[in-house]
Amino acid sequence: MIWRQHTVYRDRAGGVVIRGEHVQRWISLAPSGRKDEILLRAGRILDGGTTAPARSETVVPLGAGTGELATACRRLLAETAADTAPPAPAAPGRTKQPEKPKQPGRKGKRMSFTSWTILACVVGVIVLYAYSTATTGTR
Repeated sequence: MIWRQHTVYRDRAGGVVIRGEHVQRWISLAPSGRKDEILLRAGRILDGGTTAPARSETVVPLGAGTGELATACRRLLAETAADTAPPAPAAPGRTKQPEKPKQPGRKGKRMSFTSWTILACVVGVIVLYAYSTATTGTR
């Protein structure tokens, strides 16, 4: 299921990028430059499919569990989504247009719990691979 909704690839610097075209977001995992740390960055996907610069980033120790890594990823993606929220209307006297009725059985563009779980598992596997590669010295 994740492979239908997400694109996973390596960037030029050797990090891993996960793109979610359906949510217009991306997240990357890359070496931070310090030993036993990984740099997480998240950003938007612009119209036309181009990638915008990172909106938020954080450093996570490799010794952290997959739960902490998944929490950091969710926080970055939430911050990125909050940054793209439309601004409040400037004129206070304006009335809102009536909302379109939702179609029954449709969840909208929000990711389900299963999608987040699968994403967290994929990220966990990637981190474990990076950690095992870093500890064994294989390049």
